[in-house]
Amino acid sequence: MRIVVLDDYQHVARDSADWGSLPEGVDVDVVHQHLTGAALRGALAGAEVVVAMRERTAFDAALLGELPDLRLLVTTAMANAAIDLDACRERGVVVCGTRMVVPGTAEMTWALLLALLKQVPRLDAGVRAGAWQQRLDRASGIGGDLAGSVLGVVGLGKLGQRVARVAQAFDMQVLAWSQHLDHDLARRLGVEPTTKGDLLARSDAVTLHLVLSERTRGVIGARELALMKPGALLVNTSRGPLVDEAALLEALRSGRLGGAGLDVYDVEPLPDHHPLRSAPRTALTPHVGYVTEDTFAAFYGDAVEDVAAWLAGSPVRVLT
Repeated sequence: MRIVVLDDYQHVARDSADWGSLPEGVDVDVVHQHLTGAALRGALAGAEVVVAMRERTAFDAALLGELPDLRLLVTTAMANAAIDLDACRERGVVVCGTRMVVPGTAEMTWALLLALLKQVPRLDAGVRAGAWQQRLDRASGIGGDLAGSVLGVVGLGKLGQRVARVAQAFDMQVLAWSQHLDHDLARRLGVEPTTKGDLLARSDAVTLHLVLSERTRGVIGARELALMKPGALLVNTSRGPLVDEAALLEALRSGRLGGAGLDVYDVEPLPDHHPLRSAPRTALTPHVGYVTEDTFAAFYGDAVEDVAAWLAGSPVRVLT
């Protein structure tokens, strides 16, 4: 039996789990680069099991139709919008998930927010270029303070709650909004529930922690960006399409938005000549909020467990 592990950018899949614990006759092939089209179909040819890394590779009905040998598809975490579950059911492909470790993405949110607020990318580049005494005026952006400022959390689930607790440790006031926000829960957490418009108008920084759906796609567009305080910061570690990319670029170029910290994008990997790569006042990371040793141990350890359970006729963490 052949297993293909996709999109192992960090080259950690083999060392993060005991693949040798699987029965004899199981061959594991690990693909480190992102594949599409014919290259992807060629890599998956003959595979009975595929392990997909988050939503890096889409398994739609068309691709599934070209994989007649596929019987088990494992996705890291317990949800994957890039997998057509209905098509998998129709083809008899079992889809299983894994545990998800939460802290990494919340911590990346703060890494990006602090990088923007304290001007880390620009100052780092200046020091490397020999400019120790850099002009720090309002035109170029002086570093700000978290204490006494307002953080707007859009989506107060597990990640949003963790981010809110850190904000409170920084002596920030925290506002929260989502379409189905539990106001009582927010108040118990010391967070002020409010409307989207009020959150955007009052917040010095806004961070997004929503699941991508048709309801949340474009939740931050041109209108919402115009409501934000001049110079406010925006951080997105959830999903790129939550933010209207064209509107974001315009807000950055015009100088109205103080900065954007992004770990997620509409298209990933981010194309070589994408305008975000040269946009001002940005801190960009390649969708690595979840990339930690503990996360990979859970992802790949559970993937091995999923395969073993499926081979034994009792699949676990089934999504189909």
